[in-house]
Amino acid sequence: MKHAVTAALALAGAGAAQAQSQVQLYGIVDAGVVAEYGTPGGTTTAVSGGIASGSRLGLKGKEDLGDGLAAVFVLESGFASDTGTSSHGGRLFGRQAWVGLTGPFGGISAGRQYSPYYKALGDMADPFEDGFAGQAMNIIAGNRRMDNSVAYRTPVLAGWSAEVAYGAGEVAGDATRNRELSGSLTWAPGPLIVILTHHRREDPLLADHASNSAVVLRYTYGPLIGHAAFVRNRGPAGADSRDGLLGLTYKAGPHRVLVSVVQRDDRTAARRDARQVGIGYLYALSRRTDLYTAYGHIDNDNGASYKVGNATDDGAGNAAFNLGIRHTF
Repeated sequence: MKHAVTAALALAGAGAAQAQSQVQLYGIVDAGVVAEYGTPGGTTTAVSGGIASGSRLGLKGKEDLGDGLAAVFVLESGFASDTGTSSHGGRLFGRQAWVGLTGPFGGISAGRQYSPYYKALGDMADPFEDGFAGQAMNIIAGNRRMDNSVAYRTPVLAGWSAEVAYGAGEVAGDATRNRELSGSLTWAPGPLIVILTHHRREDPLLADHASNSAVVLRYTYGPLIGHAAFVRNRGPAGADSRDGLLGLTYKAGPHRVLVSVVQRDDRTAARRDARQVGIGYLYALSRRTDLYTAYGHIDNDNGASYKVGNATDDGAGNAAFNLGIRHTF
């Protein structure tokens, strides 16, 4: 009996430990066909390994430390599903690599992680969620990831929340060079979401910087989601522009339709303006698998050279057509 009780207690302790510490394997495999128009070589067609979303394999974990405190981490590696090669310059965990703590105070994390500015634009403003031929980042600066960064997220209080991240430049002899600062303030009392966000990056070599400030709006009304963003950009050597985005998402059963228009107003003497129109359609075969098609077209003025890319490709022409499949696990 004594041995039976001891074994039962040991099993119960093991079960509790497993419940307190969780590690999850997850990922996305995305592949399809991309036709590009207006490239230097004319029309080109190729198989691409990450059109709607970058293909990835990741690990994320959480350990309950008691009193509402938990240790969390994410390690995420990108790869090209068409060739099996690593993405992000061959980095082992080029998409994300960070560790942190969460609790009643909010959350703090350190490593390579998405900037608050990018999360506001990519997750909330852009109907295409930074993928497909219609993605807003073809024209609007993304500032996707921050290396050597520390981020803090507040808890949500009466619909308000904030996030700020600092990325150390780590340039020898000058701590200000190459550093980044990104932040966002969110008000989300219900179907309406309003975000104010800003990103600043110091030049790694010169005493200059680039900055991007945006107001993001998102409103959900039944099957419709309206998207809007207004962005002010300041770059090195006096570069100055304004971006505007209007978009719509429609969901009905397995169907999803995406539409957006992006306008760049160049305020410099060159007046290199650009306009993009994007449309996409997704059909969900299941909760984890969808088929998709999308088209994006950019009109460039006065020598502007913006190109239509997708989740993993910067693009080579001013228009592109996508057709593919995406599976998440």
